[in-house]
Amino acid sequence: MIRLTEDRFDPGALLSDFCQGRSEVGAVASFTGIARAEAGAATVLELEAYPGFTEAAIGEIAERARQRFGLADLMILHRVGKIAPGEPIVFVATAASHRREAFEACDYLMDYLKSRAPFWKKEHGPAGARWIEPHARDHADIARWE
Repeated sequence: MIRLTEDRFDPGALLSDFCQGRSEVGAVASFTGIARAEAGAATVLELEAYPGFTEAAIGEIAERARQRFGLADLMILHRVGKIAPGEPIVFVATAASHRREAFEACDYLMDYLKSRAPFWKKEHGPAGARWIEPHARDHADIARWE
């Protein structure tokens, strides 16, 4: 499942639901990204996406992850809209026969979401608003999968 939402979500509940009934899966890995306050410089993180287009782009990389790591299942839930510091931004879960594949697939998906997924991020704070671009580290992280 791939979904964008403006609603706050509970990562624990999502993980519990994702794990239900998986008697043939040996591993589930998950990641939850949380909005940072950046030492008071950020009061709101705003994410924009193009409905339909963004999900389709994420779907393509999800299918690559499914094939590359032999995943039984995956879930990506990503916030859009305005997000306060401390709130979850993204939840990724992967299910595979073995832990290594589950961990690597989760890492792979997050590297893509952080550096190449079609989201536009703006940070709002006391000094005003600024657009956020991927950092050199984000590009280096995704490059190790190519």
